[in-house]
Amino acid sequence: MSISLETAEKHLNVWLEAELTIATGQSYTLATTNGSRTLTRANLTEVRNSIEYWNKKVLEAKAASKGR
Repeated sequence: MSISLETAEKHLNVWLEAELTIATGQSYTLATTNGSRTLTRANLTEVRNSIEYWNKKVLEAKAASKGR
């Protein structure tokens, strides 16, 4: 299945935006009656892996459009 450049760029931009959003507050701690609990909003490693994946797809789509 071939992914268009436009689609790959949209996905890449979404993941880049996600990285910026979670970089400032990936997790937080709540005080509970039994101590505290830490909650994580997102896995930054997974986000960065997705950025690498979609960046590769963008590069592949650009190369395909140039006939490489």
